[in-house]
Amino acid sequence: MLRIAVIDGQGGGIGSLVVKRMREEFKDTIEILALGTNATATAAMMKARADKGATGENAIIWNSGRVDIIIGPLSIVLANAMLGELTPKMAEAIASSNAKKILLPLNQEGADVMGVSREPLPHLIEKIIERIKER
Repeated sequence: MLRIAVIDGQGGGIGSLVVKRMREEFKDTIEILALGTNATATAAMMKARADKGATGENAIIWNSGRVDIIIGPLSIVLANAMLGELTPKMAEAIASSNAKKILLPLNQEGADVMGVSREPLPHLIEKIIERIKER
């Protein structure tokens, strides 16, 4: 079974939308692990029907190497992002993981990715679904 980690922080709004849409599309054919930088983010993703959830630096570091795909905003690979919730150790573990990373290019941290057109979040989530189907 494909194991997918969705990583988010702050209120978990982005992660919960991703989890909800993946659950609608793939039902129970994938395992979704909600990894929040804080308990609020994890709870939001669990409410969206993730299979399991864990919170904090150690949970993110431990699980980053144990999944097939990691999904989250671009900021999950930027040290001290999300107002400092995303620690340098978290960013390193995520970036160093052998898992395929699907990063949403949302400009929240003052990092612009050149050559990427701005699209609404629902369109980006549909692209995530298509990318997972390609696997």
